[in-house]
Formats: sequence, C-alpha cells, structure tokens
Amino acid sequence: MSELRWHPYLQTWVISATHRQDRPLLPPPEYCPLCPTLPGALPTEVPAEDYEIVVFQNKYPSLLPDPPPPAVAGTELCPVAPARGECEVVLYSPDHYGTLTQQPVSHLRNLIEVWADRYEELGSREEIKYVFIFENRGAEVGVTLHHPHGQIYAFPFIPPIPAQELAASREHRERTGRCLGCDVVAEERRDGRRVLYDDEHFVAFVPFFARFPYEVHLYPKAHRTAITELGEEERWSFARALKATLVRYDGLWGFPLPYMMVQHQRPTDGGPHDHCHFHVEFYPLHRAQDKLKYLAGSETGAGAFIVDITAEDMAGRLRAVPVRDEDLADGLDEGLVDGPRRQAGLVPASGVGEVEAR
Repeated sequence: MSELRWHPYLQTWVISATHRQDRPLLPPPEYCPLCPTLPGALPTEVPAEDYEIVVFQNKYPSLLPDPPPPAVAGTELCPVAPARGECEVVLYSPDHYGTLTQQPVSHLRNLIEVWADRYEELGSREEIKYVFIFENRGAEVGVTLHHPHGQIYAFPFIPPIPAQELAASREHRERTGRCLGCDVVAEERRDGRRVLYDDEHFVAFVPFFARFPYEVHLYPKAHRTAITELGEEERWSFARALKATLVRYDGLWGFPLPYMMVQHQRPTDGGPHDHCHFHVEFYPLHRAQDKLKYLAGSETGAGAFIVDITAEDMAGRLRAVPVRDEDLADGLDEGLVDGPRRQAGLVPASGVGEVEAR
C-alpha cells in the first residue's frame, strides 16, 4: 500500500508506503542484487556480466506509476491521494566495494548525462511536479544496500524543502531584482574562506549557513535553473567539482565519509521558476572522526539546526586535504555515453527488473 496523506500543520503530503517494511537489509556481498549477474552465480537485478551505469525502477517504491486507490478515506481536514510518481535506482559501478570517489572524472561526466536524461524524461510527464535526484551513502545514513548507487524520486508535488527554497528565491528576486543563488555564490567567492573548488564554470564551498558538519554546496556560476541547462563545458566542470568534493571528503579522516547528496532544481510543473538556481548539497553525518551528528529534538522537532564547528573551520579542514591534478583529469579518451538510455551498459528504467535501494 502506498498513498499520500495531507499534513495540515506543515501543509505538505506525507507518503505512507507500508510495503517498504519488507525490503532487505544489508545482505552479504554474494547476495547483492545490484551487482552484475556472473556465470554460475545467483541472478541479480542486472542481467549482464558488466555495466557502466544502470537505471531501473525501485522494487519497493514509495511512489508508483499506477498506484492503487488509498486504503483509507480522507477528510476535509486530512485528505488522502494516490501516491502517483516514480522511484528509480541509479547504479554507479559494477564494483560492490567501490565508491563514487574512485570513479574518474569522465565517469562522473557520464553520470551527469544520465541525471540530465532522467530529469528531462521524468519531468515531461504531466503528473510529475518535481524530479529529486539524491544519494544516501553509508550505513550511518540508513542505506539498506552497500553497493554504490543513488536514487531519483519523481514527485506529484513539490517537496517542502525545495518549495521553501523556491519561495525564498522568489521573494529575493522580487525585492532585489537579483537571483538568490547568484548572490550566495558571489558572496562566498568574495569572502573566499569557505571555497573548496573554483573554476570557470562551477564553485564548491562550505556555506556560511551550514546546518550539517562539513556540508558542501556546488553551484554553477552562470544562472541555470536545471541540470539540463548546463552546457558541455559546464558539465565537465560539474564533474570536476564533484570529484574534488568527494576526494576531500574521503581524505578528511581516511574513510568514505557517509553523506546525503541532494540536487535542487526547477520544478517540472510548468510554472514560472526562472528565479530557481540549480545546485547540489552534501550533508555528511560525522561531526568528528569518531562522532556522529544525530538529529535530535531541536533539529527534528523545531527545525533549528545546531553545529559544533564553524563553517570556516570545516572549510579549512577540507581544504587541507590534497586534491591532485590527476584526480581532476578529464579522461577524454574514454568518451561520453551516446544517449544514456541506449548505450550498452545503460539500461532504461523499464528494461531491467526491479530492486530496492534506499
């Protein structure tokens, strides 16, 4: 059962998806459903011996293309609605023990192409109002499968945090005539202390207003409302900024840093959203090498975040992690995918079975 229930205080939908209770939890590597299917081994959700990047439908989705009617009757105060939408899984690598950090810039560039393709296709559906691309990495975040992967949720509504950002961006544009994202980028670059990566097209920084320890944001310098608006050179720059951020994260304490990665961009509801500025946000959960940041009463109940380290100190420690020139080499000889849904090794969302991944 999967349905939407209205939260009258927060003025947003809550997804009730009871079937997700049955999803598997951290199976041993030999039973990983996201690995390639090898000769003589158990079949997985990927019917190929190797792949580069794979996209397919989640086996335990929160949102469904053809959802059943709600199991309960709503009221005027608390209406219900079918949980219509799409949930996809994006496999980054066939290596069960690999990380996105280990991938060359050319592979990250291909992944950006896949993200843009899925944003465009999912967002073209009439019922989809927001395409949310994200990654949960690490058991500390709550992943149920260790294999390196991300996810895409195509919502029938604009989720509350992107909606709040959009409202703030709209108010800023009406009040100043300028883009809020462009102003944030200009201020961070002018100050300079929190900047981690800065090239012709992209900048990465610990925001002045960071809520999570070692939080990092990536922005295109030009005003772009969605990933699909990034040009060729901007996509390569995006890939290098991603790589530099990931290298710094994993070098901070010598292990793959658990994090949540989210992309905020223009809704796909057909409305005027020129004030939106596409960007990526990383939320790590380690406040120290051996200490985790837990969301407790202040954060969860009041929405007031507390961090134990200043943004300037976070940035200083991340900047101390070396990023080598070879880490950011383009690897142009490897080429780009030629159509993310048609290239060998890249499978359309409806073409491979289904699998759960959180």
